[in-house]
Amino acid sequence: MQILRRFFQRLFFFLFAALLLFEEWGWEPLAAFFARLARLPLWAALERRIARLSPRSALLVFGLPVLTLLPVKLLALYLFGKGQTVLGLVLLLSAKIGGTAIMARLFQLTQPALMKLGWFAWCYPRWKAWKDAVLAEVRRSSVWRTAQILKQSVKVWWQGRRH
Repeated sequence: MQILRRFFQRLFFFLFAALLLFEEWGWEPLAAFFARLARLPLWAALERRIARLSPRSALLVFGLPVLTLLPVKLLALYLFGKGQTVLGLVLLLSAKIGGTAIMARLFQLTQPALMKLGWFAWCYPRWKAWKDAVLAEVRRSSVWRTAQILKQSVKVWWQGRRH
């Protein structure tokens, strides 16, 4: 029983760490992509309005993408169940990438207002510290270090082939 429990703990840790790594990898570049859209006058006006929201309104706007993407993710699971694996995977990955991009930019715009909510101001630094600790543990792992060495080797090989 102990072996099975440890297996599921490690499996959960691996899956959750993979999700965190994806979020970490995509957060900044995807937010930057959406920030570039602020060059468009209508988009810039919308962002200014979002940045001026009250804390409760900011929480609603920040949470809205999670609720709107839930049916899309459920549809992807339905497609998996119907044997439409490729379509389900494309839909799920699109929702994840799009959702991360939207959430990252919305968080940048709403964070000052959200930090005025006592419970959010208390939870956020703890969440960030916990997330950073999980990612640090992943980065210390032999799998991560091996993947980094492989990545660097492929990069050097690719650059040599291009020149």
